[in-house]
Amino acid sequence: MKSSRLVSILLLLQTRGRMTAAQLAEALEVSVRTVYRDVEALGAAGVPLYGDAGHAGGYRLLDGYRTRLTGLTTDEAEALFLAGAPGPAAELGLGPVLAAAQLKVRAALPAELREHVDRISGRFHLDAPGWYADADQTPFLHTVADAVWNNRVLYAMYRRWREPTDVRRRLEPYGLVLKAGRWYVVAGPGPRTFRVDQILELTTSDPTSTGASDSGEEFVRPEGFDLAAYWTAHQRDFHDRLYRGEAVVRLAPGVTLARAVPVNGRTESDGWTLMSVPIESVEHAHGEFLRLGADVEVLAPPELRDRIARTVAQLAERYGNLLTDGGD
Repeated sequence: MKSSRLVSILLLLQTRGRMTAAQLAEALEVSVRTVYRDVEALGAAGVPLYGDAGHAGGYRLLDGYRTRLTGLTTDEAEALFLAGAPGPAAELGLGPVLAAAQLKVRAALPAELREHVDRISGRFHLDAPGWYADADQTPFLHTVADAVWNNRVLYAMYRRWREPTDVRRRLEPYGLVLKAGRWYVVAGPGPRTFRVDQILELTTSDPTSTGASDSGEEFVRPEGFDLAAYWTAHQRDFHDRLYRGEAVVRLAPGVTLARAVPVNGRTESDGWTLMSVPIESVEHAHGEFLRLGADVEVLAPPELRDRIARTVAQLAERYGNLLTDGGD
């Protein structure tokens, strides 16, 4: 709706500063012509909005002008409080800041919206880590977060999975990502992705230089770097590199597997389906398919089928006496 789009323009200019019509159009997913019309409407309504011509121009609000949260909807207010994950914020040292911000927003809301956010806070809780993994120890998380915020170069002793395992790295940290309870830092040059819990030593001064300054070295963040877009591409590339093989299996009715694709698009007469499944390796797939027991039959590759058959034969030999003795 036009009214919500006008509010969005105000909030974008308030938070980002000067923006061109093209940038506003991209952020709002509308045409540049629509942005021109909206800007004219805001000006006619008395909003102190100014346009600067030239290559470095764009629209901006008069210094000191601030809008209020009068356009916040019920759904938006609920989403705001649902998205305020206290655990990660506390890990970054922002727990009190988050609490104070939510308190201020809550105080600015009308009574009916406060009731909605109180209900959602009492009914939904976000807990990112998985069940069967201990929380990662990340003693350097605060330092990394500070370097991300201040464009500060970091020098790390980092432990990786291949030899040599412990290596020194110069990092230009662009951003932090929390994935399934684990913190990652995206850093240049590259950029590349590093697990924060695998940082063994960290300093803002080059340990190999005798003249390093305690204040640290600053870097220039790449213009236009999009952390969310990088992470999406990184995950896609990770999965492409992870699944290097393929298995063909038959699945029992009602059984599903992630990333599985039907081979012929039909369900067989006995209700089973023929599926193609990407696998990391024969060794890894062996254990994963055994978890499904009799609900899966591996047809290919032959080495995977043979390996599972040998395991099943060993299990039958080991537990066969239970069947013959009545299974007490």
